[in-house]
Amino acid sequence: MTTTQARTEPEHAQGTDPHAGHAAVPAAGHGGHGPHGYSAQKDAHLKRLRRIEGQIRGLQRMVDEDVYCIDVLTQVSASTKALQSFALSLLEEHLRHCVAAAAEEGGAELDAKVAEATAAISRLLRS
Repeated sequence: MTTTQARTEPEHAQGTDPHAGHAAVPAAGHGGHGPHGYSAQKDAHLKRLRRIEGQIRGLQRMVDEDVYCIDVLTQVSASTKALQSFALSLLEEHLRHCVAAAAEEGGAELDAKVAEATAAISRLLRS
């Protein structure tokens, strides 16, 4: 996170987003190890993320080479859509795996997973 981002991004209330700003740190109660909902598709997800990473590197090259701004914006849009598509896929797997497992347990565990999924959806809608 850059200094500018740190100053301009809203602070997250404690407990509302256990891993905001810490993508590599698992949320409380999740442990650091799978299997998570995406584990069965891990190789496909990594391949997809590497493709998106290539798109971002392409954007860097375009800016470096002074490519026409509309062409750069078109590539930004494509990269954004690729990330959104990845996020939706991951969310679906979370609902099918983690939320479904919590539904079997019911009670507080289900309530927590639904709240967590709702917060994730809210973040996706704001992005």
